[in-house]
Amino acid sequence: MRERPRLDPDVEDEAPSGPDITTYDEQHYVTYLRLLDASQDGADWQEVARIVLHRDATADEARTRRCWESHLARAQWLSGSGYRRILEQAVALTVRVGRRT
Repeated sequence: MRERPRLDPDVEDEAPSGPDITTYDEQHYVTYLRLLDASQDGADWQEVARIVLHRDATADEARTRRCWESHLARAQWLSGSGYRRILEQAVALTVRVGRRT
């Protein structure tokens, strides 16, 4: 049985950037959705970084901004085209599991 994603996990300084869906991505689907919602609503990036990413822009603005930008970019990639990789990986897993039975 797979572990459920945490609703408010801590994040790394940068999100993954490759073409594959990573374990990190799977653990941060909720984070990515929250970032997309905030972006759609026009929320202030510093407030979003504080609430969603647990980062303090006043302590280190450049690092916090890079963190926010990389996670938002990953969220946008996942929602725009990366979701196809999620489906492909799910199908591949289903086929592998089906072969075992």
